Amino acid sequence: MAVKLKADQRESLNTSYTKQLRKAGLVPAIVYGNKKEPMTVAVNSIELLKTVRDEGINAIISLSIDGESVDVMLHDYQIEPLRDELIHADFYIVNMSQEMDVEVPIHLDGEAKGSKEGGVLQQPLYNLAVRAKPRDIPEEIKLDVSKLEIGDSIMVGDLKEGRNYEILEAEDATIVTILAPDKGTDEDDEESEEEQQEPEVINEKKSEEE
Repeated sequence: MAVKLKADQRESLNTSYTKQLRKAGLVPAIVYGNKKEPMTVAVNSIELLKTVRDEGINAIISLSIDGESVDVMLHDYQIEPLRDELIHADFYIVNMSQEMDVEVPIHLDGEAKGSKEGGVLQQPLYNLAVRAKPRDIPEEIKLDVSKLEIGDSIMVGDLKEGRNYEILEAEDATIVTILAPDKGTDEDDEESEEEQQEPEVINEKKSEEE
């Protein structure tokens, strides 16, 4: 079921009007795609951020524009870095019966057994490219890593079947792996320093005998 969000058509595109919108807590946005004419709108910033936080970046949003609803996904957004504020959003109109390509975040569950034994967990892949109909797009892909030992890995080809989406990544792509711990220690560094200092100690003894 799509999440509902209200949008108002923008009356003007000039800078002063855009500033007024943002000051009122609204985000300028554009709605486009699926052979529809682009529409310029404004949505409530807090409601949009709450929707993305609660439902995920790939959530289907039923956007109500002047009483007419259209199914969209948040395609892109811009953040003002100094104030960390949402300043613009792009909504893409989706066809609920047509597959689309999206990036889905990967979430690791549990603490790997190998990590507890000193191994180093590395995750080369944080998002998974998938193809699915909008309603079948997962919010995230969870992987249980608790049984992974040092030297173990999870590859794309290891993911379970029975899903309603197609994975577009290569099967031999590594998602997560547990590397052996680095054998270099502080003790090795200390020994190296002592070796460097040793000639100075010998010279001091000679100086005392003279």
